[in-house]
Amino acid sequence: MLSEIEQQRLDVDWFFNNDEHIVFVASGGGRLPDSIAKSAENSKLLSSFFRSLPVTSEVVINPSLDKIKGSVVNDQYLSDFVLMAKRGLFSFDKTVLNNFLDCNYHLVAKPAVPLTIDSIPNEIKDVLMKSKYIGDIDLVIDSTRVV
Repeated sequence: MLSEIEQQRLDVDWFFNNDEHIVFVASGGGRLPDSIAKSAENSKLLSSFFRSLPVTSEVVINPSLDKIKGSVVNDQYLSDFVLMAKRGLFSFDKTVLNNFLDCNYHLVAKPAVPLTIDSIPNEIKDVLMKSKYIGDIDLVIDSTRVV
């Protein structure tokens, strides 16, 4: 279990799905959905699995990213989001970093060829299915909608 203090201090990698696609999110010190906060081990398992996948896709960077994040958008900022998008995951970042109660995220990068939930091993799928989002993942999301 990640306490609220740990959530505020850490930039946690977390993952969810929308019954078809898989999403990577950097928490940026924000409040995590309960399904994520209750198991740091699950987050580590998913992160390790997805980071170890081979590159399978070209990446599309959000064309509105400069408007959302301004001057912080550079190769260093993009690197982790691009790494995950190259493996087929939609990649989101917290819009207002270190504001625990603000639960808004924005798309940083998406894969040209998304990884589908049906293409991953059942043990990973079982963990991933604990956190679902209903809606269009191309849009700016609010993590309170992840259950």
